[in-house]
Amino acid sequence: MPAIASYLSPPQLAEHFGVDAKKIIGWIRAGELRAVNIATTTCGRPRWKISPSDLAAFESARAAGPQPRVTRRRRKDPSVIQFF
Repeated sequence: MPAIASYLSPPQLAEHFGVDAKKIIGWIRAGELRAVNIATTTCGRPRWKISPSDLAAFESARAAGPQPRVTRRRRKDPSVIQFF
C-alpha cells in the first residue's frame, strides 16, 4: 500500500495536468478516475484523494493509440428498385 503522503488532491492533480480542479472532480464523479473520500462524514462535502496506482490506470486508459477503423456505409442507389 502506498504511503499516505503520496496521495494527490484534485487541485494538486489539476496543477499537474494543467486543467481546472472542477475537471478532475468531474472525472471522479463520472467514474473515469478512482479516488478515496477521506471526509469525516460521508453526508458532507467530499475530500478526494487520488492514489498513484489509480492515477496510472487513468493515464493508461486515456493514452493515445491507433485510431479505430471507421467503415462507411454505402449509400443506396436511387435508380435501383429492390423487390422482395
